[in-house]
Amino acid sequence: MSFNNLVGIIAGIITTSALIPQAIKIYRTKSARDVSLAMFLFLAVGIALWLFYGLLIKELPVIIANFFSLILIFLIIIMKIRYG
Repeated sequence: MSFNNLVGIIAGIITTSALIPQAIKIYRTKSARDVSLAMFLFLAVGIALWLFYGLLIKELPVIIANFFSLILIFLIIIMKIRYG
């Protein structure tokens, strides 16, 4: 594994992990009143574009990080709609 890919994987893990506390908090409290739906919708579009870009350039760290981020973002959006 190249150093560049290692840095990309570590960065992807850290940035994707940043979404986990928000998802856990919404799930535990069953409340998403203070979560901005617009922000997460914009973020979902941006992350989807990053995922598409990763597929175009065939860079696994970009693909994996954005794939998992998109899943977490969709979970947060679903919980926002349900508990919002």
